[in-house]
Amino acid sequence: MECVTLVYGCVRKTASKCDTTDGFSKYINMKLPDTSSSWFDKTMNLEECQRLCLKNCSCTAYANLDIRNGGTGCLLWFNHLVDMRQFNQRGQDLFIKVPSSELANEHGNMKKKNVAIVVAGVIIFGLIICAGIVLIKYPGLARNIWKNKQRQVDVDLPIFDFSVLAKATDNFSSNKKLGEGGFGPVYKGTLINGQELAVKRLSKKSGQGSEEFKNEVALIAKLQHRNLVKLLGCCIQGGEKILIYEFMPNKSLDHVVFGDQVEANTNKVAGTYGYMSPEYAVHGQFSEKSDVFSYGVIVLELLSGKRNRDFSDSENYHNLLGHAWRLWTEEKPLELLDEVLRENCNPSEVIRCIQVGLLCVQQRPEDRPNMSLVVLMLNGEKMLPKPNFPGFYIDRGVQLQADSSLPNNTLFSANQISITILEAR
Repeated sequence: MECVTLVYGCVRKTASKCDTTDGFSKYINMKLPDTSSSWFDKTMNLEECQRLCLKNCSCTAYANLDIRNGGTGCLLWFNHLVDMRQFNQRGQDLFIKVPSSELANEHGNMKKKNVAIVVAGVIIFGLIICAGIVLIKYPGLARNIWKNKQRQVDVDLPIFDFSVLAKATDNFSSNKKLGEGGFGPVYKGTLINGQELAVKRLSKKSGQGSEEFKNEVALIAKLQHRNLVKLLGCCIQGGEKILIYEFMPNKSLDHVVFGDQVEANTNKVAGTYGYMSPEYAVHGQFSEKSDVFSYGVIVLELLSGKRNRDFSDSENYHNLLGHAWRLWTEEKPLELLDEVLRENCNPSEVIRCIQVGLLCVQQRPEDRPNMSLVVLMLNGEKMLPKPNFPGFYIDRGVQLQADSSLPNNTLFSANQISITILEAR
């Protein structure tokens, strides 16, 4: 779909007539748009979702709510589509409404594209033949190409040369060191053109290999978002494994909430203790649900004003997640809240945030919502499932399932009409 990019999103060049002639263009491997102007239904299939979008003139796109098991549910977008991105793989199918005139143009363009593919195939075949002759005649050139290939990462990211990063950081001078996280030390760097960088250098003590590093970089690159620090590139050269991020002059949220505490490093996986999901910390299995777990930890930390890694419940020996779970099962969730926030908070909103946080940190990845659902849960009056016990939880007298007195689904609304959980004592 051709569109004009605006500061608030994307709009059509050709206006929709809002009649039965409208159709949909399918875009694959997409990061779905922002869901602040969306609607969803878990029971509908994709065909029903398409019909519903066609009937609504304000509907601009639709997709499956859940892509597991062939796809289920319906997710509709209205008005502008904001914050989309197309990946090389592992994205989601998105169907964007377009007028019939654009559909006709797409069919014509497809024929041209097929011709171009055939011509390109012939040219590529010829180049391969020529390259094979050159490599056979000059074997030394082949070895050099292979060495350079070993330094590449199969993602759409620039590859930085180590010498450039060393110069930018004054050879990784201690004066340029910004801090140290689970990945290793972080340095401030400045390129020749004046661009400032945050250079994360994998700790020498880490046991992470090149393939593990490449897989992790590939996943991080796909998780880029306007509200996340942008990953600018990476470096894999010799024994060096480095990530290059945009520089944040105001530092991070972690620095503001916790400005005098030192991070803890891991020896195998790259991450920070207290934020890593169980499947990643124990088995090295990393997915988008691992980031959901980390997000849930941050939510509970912000509400409580306490760091998960440093928190210790002296009576039950729980970390912050276990403590929040115990208070939830005892119907005392508001006791988790930091004293600074208690005076001016909306209890129903706080309870909803606590419940969403607990849903994000559940032990099993498949029990955690994806981030699209998390946004919907936080934005509106949605039925929220009851959370199960969190990751790393050790039972010390509390049932591993939510108390039977709590309903299976609890509606938390800002108007306080549907609250079924007790107020703080």
